[in-house]
Amino acid sequence: MKAKRFLAAAAVAAVAAAALTSCAAGKPAGDGEVTIFGGYGEVQAKAFQAELDAWSETSGIKVTFTSLASFDTDIKAKVTAGQQPDIAMWPQPGGLLDMSENLIPLSEITDIAPVQASLVPGWDTLAVKDGSVYGLPVSANVKTLVWYNPAAFAANGYTVPTTDAEMTALTEQIKTDGSGYPWCAGIESGGATGWAITDWLEQYVLNYNGVDVYNQWIAGDVTFDSPEVTRAAEKVASTLLAQGNVNGGGAAMAADNFGNTAPLFETGGKAKGQCFMLRQGSFITDFFPEAIKAQVTAGDYTNANVFALPAPEGGQAGVLGGGDLAAAFTNDADVAKVLDFILSDKVGTVMAVESSFVSPHKTFDTSLYPNSLSKTIGETMANAAVFGFDGSDRMPSAVNAQFWLSGTDWVAGKVDWATAAAAIQGKY
Repeated sequence: MKAKRFLAAAAVAAVAAAALTSCAAGKPAGDGEVTIFGGYGEVQAKAFQAELDAWSETSGIKVTFTSLASFDTDIKAKVTAGQQPDIAMWPQPGGLLDMSENLIPLSEITDIAPVQASLVPGWDTLAVKDGSVYGLPVSANVKTLVWYNPAAFAANGYTVPTTDAEMTALTEQIKTDGSGYPWCAGIESGGATGWAITDWLEQYVLNYNGVDVYNQWIAGDVTFDSPEVTRAAEKVASTLLAQGNVNGGGAAMAADNFGNTAPLFETGGKAKGQCFMLRQGSFITDFFPEAIKAQVTAGDYTNANVFALPAPEGGQAGVLGGGDLAAAFTNDADVAKVLDFILSDKVGTVMAVESSFVSPHKTFDTSLYPNSLSKTIGETMANAAVFGFDGSDRMPSAVNAQFWLSGTDWVAGKVDWATAAAAIQGKY
């Protein structure tokens, strides 16, 4: 189906050698070209293609990446029309598994054990069905971040906490000083109001219980009213809903938009609603005031920087986030070689510099991240004990919607956690 291309003599020899090995294993040799479809935006797509091109120079295999505007919808249409690529990269593991009947278990194409060993734990279990691994990650993003204003910290003599106990102590110190509010924490988001509180709860379910229980919770086998999830809810409540921790308390949180970052950069204390810490994903920089965005773009972190949310006492340093997982429609020697590359910790030499790329591998060379901010985010992933893909996004849609609704009611003080948990669990 794929067009043949002229190869230089050296490349022909390399492909021929690979063909002999592949044929011995019963695998077709391939024709020297591999296609990949994914959902990357323009900047990341360009950087990914640059990495593929550099790899092609030594491998002799031409790899072409095409970005689909609405990936989940578009890839289904491509498959229906018989226009599927050799490899596709899903931004959601659920969408990947929905098409598992069209895909080839990765272990039938190449040895995935070395890849799994180098990944942050949790990534290797996201796209498993009937015991077969259908997808593994190429890139990641991170939500387990706390944003702060270094200038405001310095002005008040505060230091970045490295443990949960230090973060709790800082919270109390800010309240004692009366310098502002410890946390900025709006959860309003129009029709999606409440998603921001689901991230908080997911974080602590993961941190306290590990990825296996976390995945069981997503599947509905560990219930919202279980001790495991209740403990996480109590931790969220002590962090955000305690008196004085957020300006206006839970009722204000429920009405304040998640993207209202201005109070993080205030200098007028409580009278101006100044707050000192904001837990959000890396995308929140898009919601910074224009002057702060300009600073960050220029590599100036005087007023905006980030640290990893510390693991709670008795828990582990789990990272919550997302990413893009590769799966294969074709099984030949060329596809195997491309998978060996894109699933490895060698991807990122261009993407880490040119885009918002984060590697899902604990073995990735973090010196490749171009500045202190991206390095902190990358190291947060690399040093994680476990990784959890955004839980509410993986839950059934009715459960997710109720999680938003009842989570908001709980934050606003309209119901207690037991009532909220029962309502959410009732949607399974």
